[in-house]
Amino acid sequence: MTKAPGPGFRPTHVVPPHGMPAWEAPDPDRPTVGLDPLLPVRLVERRGDWGRILCANGWTAWVDGRHLVAVPADPPAADGPAGTDDPRPLLADAERALAEYRSAVEELAAGTLDGEDFHDRTEGLRIGIVVDGESVWLYDPRQERWTYGDGRRLATYATDRAPGREDDTGHAATRLVAPEGER
Repeated sequence: MTKAPGPGFRPTHVVPPHGMPAWEAPDPDRPTVGLDPLLPVRLVERRGDWGRILCANGWTAWVDGRHLVAVPADPPAADGPAGTDDPRPLLADAERALAEYRSAVEELAAGTLDGEDFHDRTEGLRIGIVVDGESVWLYDPRQERWTYGDGRRLATYATDRAPGREDDTGHAATRLVAPEGER
């Protein structure tokens, strides 16, 4: 891994929600390093399925580029679906989650919290925010989706949820014909 980010780091991707391994070279036999979930990165080179990424702190590494989640370069088109969500509740949730995490980090650094308690206390905290001028991308962990906002409203941009059927009622489908052997 090497250092050297330029000013104005602009991510092109984020690490998947469950994190991912990274290598110093595009060689699966070399030791791996884990990358944090939703870490913003810039994809700077591709070699087949391998992708060389640059992190905001200047570290570079190789990853399986197929698993990176693209960050939109431009906000959604104006003719897309209209957003109606107020961004303030999601911003407040993110602020609370960040405060909880920061408090746990402070206690860990002070020695009043051990590693296991830190893990337990931070388990389930999820936050994702990219602010670029008036544009904001916020991760909504309850809805498992990324939203885009312009300061006035949010619209769903991408979702982590697997595609579902709108007619999914949560129970097994009615059987119209009994399988062979049940007649």
